[in-house]
Amino acid sequence: MTNARMHFLAATALLFVAAPVLAQSTAPDATLTLSGGSLAAGAGYTWGNGVLQYDDKSYTFTVNGLSVADIGASHIEGVGDVYNLRNSADFAGNYVAAGAGATVAGGGSVAALENEHGVIIHFRSTTQGLRLNAAANGIYIAFRD
Repeated sequence: MTNARMHFLAATALLFVAAPVLAQSTAPDATLTLSGGSLAAGAGYTWGNGVLQYDDKSYTFTVNGLSVADIGASHIEGVGDVYNLRNSADFAGNYVAAGAGATVAGGGSVAALENEHGVIIHFRSTTQGLRLNAAANGIYIAFRD
């Protein structure tokens, strides 16, 4: 297979994988920043701290979670758009993959996560090393006191 054909197939696959993440057409209800880490060897653990900007207020939160079928260690830095957030309390909870994730050029990635309240996060990694996958990843977000 030629390099051009491989690049075309990879770009096409990325469009299909990232489509659920990129399909949101309305303005987000909130935004977030996140930093943390991930360590994995078959099954892994992800942790971090972040800030949610919602309704002209800042809310600090923690992230803890288990990921399946991941390998490696990385430092995570990223930003996200939050949709379907009607009140700040609905942001906390258990999130699972709402769409497949993909590594994009430069080592960043995109992911869509949804919690039990219907809140959706479109997360964009801004650091290299983070590899998201289509496995059922789950994370728990809690507000810090």
